[in-house]
Amino acid sequence: MTPSDVKATLSFTDGSPSMDLPIYKGSVGPDVIDIRKLYAQTGKFTYDPGFLSTASCNSTITYIDGDKGELLYRGYPIEQLAVNCDYLETCYLLLYGELPNQSQKDQFVERVTKHTMVNEQMQFFLRGFRRDAHPMAVMTGLVGAMSAFYHDSTDINNPEHREIAAIRLIAKMPTLVAMAYKYTIGQPYIYPKNDLSYAGNFMRMMFATPCEDYKPNDVLVRAMDRIFTLHADHEQNASTSTVRLCGSSGTNPFAAIAAGVACLWGPAHGGANEACLNMLADIQQMGGEAKIGEFIKQVKDKNSNVKLMGFGHRVYKNYDPRAKLMRETCHEVLNELGLQNDPLFKLAMSLEKIALEDEYFVARKLYPNVDFYSGIVQRAIGIPVPLFTAIFALARTVGWIAQLNEMISDPEYKIGRPRQLFVGAAARDVKPIAQR
Repeated sequence: MTPSDVKATLSFTDGSPSMDLPIYKGSVGPDVIDIRKLYAQTGKFTYDPGFLSTASCNSTITYIDGDKGELLYRGYPIEQLAVNCDYLETCYLLLYGELPNQSQKDQFVERVTKHTMVNEQMQFFLRGFRRDAHPMAVMTGLVGAMSAFYHDSTDINNPEHREIAAIRLIAKMPTLVAMAYKYTIGQPYIYPKNDLSYAGNFMRMMFATPCEDYKPNDVLVRAMDRIFTLHADHEQNASTSTVRLCGSSGTNPFAAIAAGVACLWGPAHGGANEACLNMLADIQQMGGEAKIGEFIKQVKDKNSNVKLMGFGHRVYKNYDPRAKLMRETCHEVLNELGLQNDPLFKLAMSLEKIALEDEYFVARKLYPNVDFYSGIVQRAIGIPVPLFTAIFALARTVGWIAQLNEMISDPEYKIGRPRQLFVGAAARDVKPIAQR
């Protein structure tokens, strides 16, 4: 970390000694005030619910400027990566810090491709779930169980083990997601095919059956690859922070990633695109496009508890840069499949138009986010709504691994132990039961 010439001084009105706090500069973005010695010198903690003003680590992986609407992977703008690179190139970048040359890419793609099959016993593990179980419940179990099937690479402190686990997770997540889907609909599992691309292979495992050959549609494969790339990492979000916190205890990589999957399941995080499609379905049941005005009135009414899902973002106070790219893909997919006039998609486009033009939403910068468009794309492709978050987990796995590896390699890393402001009862004596 680079020390700043500026220092902060913390003073108290009760006469306690003041304290100088070092400030460190990032390569871009806000400086940070180092409070590591605060408790030792003052006996006080900081209070920051939701960690909105707290940097939990230093990182070189992903940078977000929410005011500018900027997202960088290892310094590269997401707009350039999504257009010029595929998902596995992006994975290489996140894991190793630089984009691969052709030879490096070929070797990496081959390593991932050769690890896409999963242990056959995974099929029997799946049978323990009900057929109507949510895919994220299944994925949490499957990813956690990988440590039992691949226990030769579970030492989180061994760089070689971490790399083997990384390749295995990136390679096997599409297979596991497809297996979870096939299980819920009662179809046979489809094994990976090594001559297909990462996204093409996933789509074949999802939609092929033993009855006939399946040829992935190039437009849809490109759309799926872009979804993966746009969701590959997103700085210190809830699930990434969960992976780091879990991994800080020294647990194995598969357990740490399973913790990330569980956190991602929440509707405020990875489940946002699922919530968005459910919202569109609810409007459709109300009467579709004819009822959008009524729905918007409810959204604007603070007492209605009706939320506009898929619009706005906690981090981006401008247009989500991923949304611009996903919007292009959305229209490509709808045109390819001839779905421009599908009632639900027409409803979505009408809602988009209102949100981009209505002063209420423009003033609050409630622009359509990546979840809005990715949900529409996935539904158009034929992916059921409950599977959206599992696909998000598939894409985010590489980011989680990169962040976990970075944390373990950091000489300053310690087991996470947040503090609290305790407002409960002070010490008191237990009375005999007859006196209570």
